[in-house]
Amino acid sequence: MRPNVLQKAKRRVDGSGDGAARGSLGRRAAVPAVGLAALLVATGVAWAAATDNMVPTNNYNKGCYTGSADSGVVCQTDNAQVTYYMDSGGSNALENVDKNIVQKMMSSQYAPTDLSISYDSTPTWSGSSETDIYYAEATVPGSINGTTWCNDTASTYRCDQTYIRIEGGGFYTPGLSCHETGHAVGLLHGSNASPKLSKTNKALGCMRTPVNYSEPLGSSNKENINGLY
Repeated sequence: MRPNVLQKAKRRVDGSGDGAARGSLGRRAAVPAVGLAALLVATGVAWAAATDNMVPTNNYNKGCYTGSADSGVVCQTDNAQVTYYMDSGGSNALENVDKNIVQKMMSSQYAPTDLSISYDSTPTWSGSSETDIYYAEATVPGSINGTTWCNDTASTYRCDQTYIRIEGGGFYTPGLSCHETGHAVGLLHGSNASPKLSKTNKALGCMRTPVNYSEPLGSSNKENINGLY
């Protein structure tokens, strides 16, 4: 079931759930706005990714903020231990076929990276250890079929809990679920990358727009994830 949004809003208003109150114990500091690729090159680390499309980049350095389904904000997740939950009750529940798609995608695409991926069957909606990614099936604003946004900001570029919403009717594909999960860990579209790439460039893997049904994460995105986490 979805969390009680009013309760979460109250936590943010009274300050009991904000990033400063939770602190940053166990979290890495956010990468400076100079961009991940430039930082790694400057420190002598080899860089093999096709482009830097991990927030922040030279072409996207917006700070993370608590948004909504139509805000379009992209943030890093708050640490390498990523937990996720798929809505299992009510109008936003995923069908079993969609759950299987997400689980297989996470196992085959994100688990082999430096992220530690685990399913949280008893999700946490408050405190310092919130479930990192929440998947729901519901109508998405505008003409797109999937959206991602931060529901609880942790720091300048990091989010403590991210919501992913994808429409029903067959849109929970391996490619689109990979794409929205990419946003949940900080990956951007080609137009926000540094250097910029065409939105359909194959090097972007599942971060291409539009994304193919079975588009994998791709080696460049894996390099960006491993470089940060």
